[in-house]
Amino acid sequence: MAFEDRYGLPISTSSPAAAEAYREGVDLMLSAWPGAERAFDRAIAADDDFALAHAARARMHLVYADMAPAQQKAAKARVCVARHGTERERSHVEILALTTEGQPVKALDLALAHIERWPRDATIMALPLGAFGLFAFSGMADHDQARVDLCERYKTHYGNDDWWFLTSLGWAHTENNNVSIGRELTQRGFDRRRENANAVHSLLHAMFEDGSVADAEVLVADWLPGYDRAGLLYGHVSWHHALLALEQGDTATAAAIYAERLQPKLTLAAPLNAMTDGVSLLWRMQSAGHALSKDLPEDLAAYAERWFPRSANAFAEVHLAMLAALTGNRAGLDKRIAALDARHAQGKLPAGAVVADICRAVRAFAEEDYRSCAAILEPVAGDVVRIGGSHAQRELVEDTLLIALMKSGAAAKAHALLDRRLHRRPSVRDTRWLAAVAS
Repeated sequence: MAFEDRYGLPISTSSPAAAEAYREGVDLMLSAWPGAERAFDRAIAADDDFALAHAARARMHLVYADMAPAQQKAAKARVCVARHGTERERSHVEILALTTEGQPVKALDLALAHIERWPRDATIMALPLGAFGLFAFSGMADHDQARVDLCERYKTHYGNDDWWFLTSLGWAHTENNNVSIGRELTQRGFDRRRENANAVHSLLHAMFEDGSVADAEVLVADWLPGYDRAGLLYGHVSWHHALLALEQGDTATAAAIYAERLQPKLTLAAPLNAMTDGVSLLWRMQSAGHALSKDLPEDLAAYAERWFPRSANAFAEVHLAMLAALTGNRAGLDKRIAALDARHAQGKLPAGAVVADICRAVRAFAEEDYRSCAAILEPVAGDVVRIGGSHAQRELVEDTLLIALMKSGAAAKAHALLDRRLHRRPSVRDTRWLAAVAS
């Protein structure tokens, strides 16, 4: 008996139970809903030769930075698929295996070729699309446009009512400044599957971009209590909740969200989310004038040392530099900047020189040399996109520039930047800053 995945693609297993568990696991994985790991484990238990189940389990290990089991599952998937996999399955497994081996460039090249042949392979299609996806972390300056182009090229293969694709297409448009289109598409995806953390995440980004603070607060209040704390995006949705508080000038609520949901000893988030969300929120709170307890950044630094002991991608490096600044670790920050300069000189830093430049600006900001901070950041502002992540995440760098301009007395430049931002979206915080600059 032949089995297929939810998108009608053949899957090589002889077990009905394995096929059913795999389909369930993929939907849970694509919606960032708890239980994907257990579903893939059930698929493997029902058929230990099921290559796609091993590859999907490898993916979930990788998301949580469990590198040894990720590579072990990927190796098992390669063995299984070589024995009795189809051409598509062999390509699918190879791409996922490459992501566990630190080969994102090759994985992206193969993924794009794979999608051209099998556009309804949603697991592979998803790899370039996320804020932490293969496009975002490629160092490309136009990765937001690349996401839109990819989704638009293949949207006819998904029809008008696939919840995963609507969510992904909406996210792509939102991040590429087509916010009204993105929000409408994402809402359609969310309406079709409310147990979809990726849709909530995408909607919160759209609401961030169009200034719909009240809508975002209602969404979080209504939806988050029904999402398990073990969910992949529980912490990140909580980070968005904290940003809503900071937008209103409520640093006390933002601090409470960090203490109750985001600090390292409580969070169940994937390490990259946990570290970057934590650093981002602490940096924003301190920049807003909130006095941080010394143990908050120090606890986060201990967590980061455990999970990021060596060099990391550009997005992580920027946050690790901010964390070093928050803890007063000047020697560690200098060492990080020197290492980034060396990686760039060796051609091993796809995002380019902007990564070390941001870190130098962070050092100047921490030393209260705001004039130097602004002088470093202004010329490279257009390249910040290359570090990856979302626009909301990268705005942390622009906020740092803005505060540096205000504190260095560059009122005209701060006014111009705030004016551009306020023409893009309404913001209570930016309006408050603009009044302060004008006074």
